[in-house]
Amino acid sequence: MNTAPLINSAPRLRAAVDRWQTWLGSERRLAMKTLEAYERDMDQFLSFLTLHLGHPPAISDIGTLRPSDIRSFMAWRRTDRIGSRSLARGLSGIRSFMRFMEREGLVNSAAFSAVRAPKQGRTLPKPLTETNATAVVSLDNSLSEEPWIAARDTAVLTLLYGAGLRISEALSLTRSQAPTGKTDILRIIGKGGKERLVPILPVIREAVEDYLHLCPYSPGPDDALFRGARGGPLNPRLIQKAVERLRSALGLPDTATPHALRHSFASHLLGKGGDLRTIQELLGHASLSSTQIYTEVDTRSLLALYDKAHPRSE
Repeated sequence: MNTAPLINSAPRLRAAVDRWQTWLGSERRLAMKTLEAYERDMDQFLSFLTLHLGHPPAISDIGTLRPSDIRSFMAWRRTDRIGSRSLARGLSGIRSFMRFMEREGLVNSAAFSAVRAPKQGRTLPKPLTETNATAVVSLDNSLSEEPWIAARDTAVLTLLYGAGLRISEALSLTRSQAPTGKTDILRIIGKGGKERLVPILPVIREAVEDYLHLCPYSPGPDDALFRGARGGPLNPRLIQKAVERLRSALGLPDTATPHALRHSFASHLLGKGGDLRTIQELLGHASLSSTQIYTEVDTRSLLALYDKAHPRSE
């Protein structure tokens, strides 16, 4: 395991890092979690350079780095068993910093452009079948003894499957945003601050209204819509645990998770003839390539069904 020294660097370099992070937040409007990840990646890079160079790095050191130095950094990170996806994301963040420095006329970032990011294995989403997804979001199958908690969990899960929300997006809804009454459209702020409009099905409104009718707490307009047992904002881990219990009770695979309901939303829409571009907008994907992966899932499901059912498949 790497032993990273205390983060240290020359004052001008540290000031440049601070300006870059401010720019990412104010100009690029990156999400807080992304900013935190980039900050960790940069700290790891500066730690490596301190070891690699034998002294805290300065801007002049950054400007003289060669592709071999960057590959050494990637190999150093690999000793911590860092996966290709995390390594590629880290390299992307460092490249962003180098481009920022280049725009300020401080360094040449050519060495970083010459290094390829590690290849990433393509992991396919694992949606539930329509029957299993419907069972997971059914109030009748809830295992909670408290009626209002059962209704709450059902409402959250229905938003994941019925509207394709991420669990963080569902739990970030405020009371004033509750999809009730005649609400047909929900405005969601997703990853990277990307805004999208999501149609609300009647079954979603009914589930949320049932929850609000039974909930013993009365959150204010700007308070979290979904509440925990003691009245505070609902912790996502409680929804994950509820699905784990359902998974065991219903005999579902380990891949049956809250996020699998979002995958199921996209896969089932596609299977029913949904347009890929429309599904991209509903999911809030910045790139169509992120949505296209569901076509591969759908193709594999079709081939599996063909192999199972066709009389000449054996």
